[in-house]
Amino acid sequence: MFESVLVADRGEVARRVIRTVQRMGLRAVAVHSDADAAMPYLAEADEAVSIGSAPQLGYRDVDAVLEAARQSRAHAIHPGRGVLATDPSFARRVEAARLVWVGPPPDVIDTMRDKIAARNAVEGAGLPVARGTDSAPADLASAVQAGREIGFPVMVKASAGYGADGMAVADDEAALATAYEAVRAFADRAFGDPSVLLERYFPRVRHIEVQILGLPDGRIVVLGERDGSLRRHHRSLLLEAPSPGVGPALRERLAAAAVQAGEAVAYRNAGTVDCLVDTETGELVFLGMDTRLQAGHAVTEMVLGIDLVQEQLLVAAGQPVTFDPDAVAPNGHALGLRVSAEDPQRLLPGSGKITGWQEPRGEGLRVDAGCAVGTKVTADDPLLATLVVHGADRAQAVERAREAVAAFRVEGPPCNLPFLAELLEHPDLVSGAYDSGLVARMRGLS
Repeated sequence: MFESVLVADRGEVARRVIRTVQRMGLRAVAVHSDADAAMPYLAEADEAVSIGSAPQLGYRDVDAVLEAARQSRAHAIHPGRGVLATDPSFARRVEAARLVWVGPPPDVIDTMRDKIAARNAVEGAGLPVARGTDSAPADLASAVQAGREIGFPVMVKASAGYGADGMAVADDEAALATAYEAVRAFADRAFGDPSVLLERYFPRVRHIEVQILGLPDGRIVVLGERDGSLRRHHRSLLLEAPSPGVGPALRERLAAAAVQAGEAVAYRNAGTVDCLVDTETGELVFLGMDTRLQAGHAVTEMVLGIDLVQEQLLVAAGQPVTFDPDAVAPNGHALGLRVSAEDPQRLLPGSGKITGWQEPRGEGLRVDAGCAVGTKVTADDPLLATLVVHGADRAQAVERAREAVAAFRVEGPPCNLPFLAELLEHPDLVSGAYDSGLVARMRGLS
């Protein structure tokens, strides 16, 4: 086993990884820009290394991060879940520097960060995919023709990169012309690749995340599903496990699809297979594979009693995991809420200096936070904390979530806690019969 780990990320996720690294008896090295020099995670690390003055760009500077690893004599690099976690060239350079890369193989990241390549890879392995393009449309005319064949509405996605950035819905040909040019321009700026993918858009679906772990011996272990359907701007505001919309038969189909996706690319380490389930027809389609540690991982940890960061580190070291892969079963129910610096009415990101911060306490509660009093929050990175609650059943978990949200206090920047409190009282949330359009309907948004 290696002895020290550099965490190539900031804030909440850096703090989360550092906690496990130290609990395992390893040395934790943090990196930071000058603007982040007072953030809480730095004081908790065993060593902190500055990587430049730019608030965000420093965390994308591969040379600076590798130099920090050299200076600190780190043996492994955990990329967190930022840009570097999805950069195959960074993973290759980590391995070339004879450091341990805590993540899937670079070639797998390369395939799965390209939405077209990922779609083609899993479709070739027999997984169902939504109607869409198997190559990037060469021009607007080709995109319009593809839209006609798929059937409107369609989703236009940047093919390169991960996450929710670079997406737009087009209801007709006129809207497609606007969306096509806008997404291409964004993708070119953000990822250096203007290629786009067109797929059928499902207005009301369940967005299901299946957590997998690829073991050193080649097995793909399914660690249950999370329901991430309650979304805004293509990001989950609330996740829960197990999903209230998934019964035994669908759960088996989801698990089988996740294993197929992992085996199709010889996946190793932790990852998430994203699927859509049509709430009316029950149709299941592959959406994508995220090759990093997602924010929702804590929800899975709470119901399984497994530390996913620890398992990531063990797999990277080629060592056995701490649990029985053949006996994975959830215990109770968990909800994870994204507490962000957002206007609770329009759900748009804001900024400001935190002047008051009080985390809830109680049985079954966990707060993964990267902020404290004095932290300056920007609209570029509005996530303040992930609040996770666990209960013996779903009803208890929902009630504990209400109590925790009511006790959580954030002063300074705008905060979405009032909206989360409203969401937890909504009849569709209470019944579990919600879909991906609920948040927008609550606010009269498109």
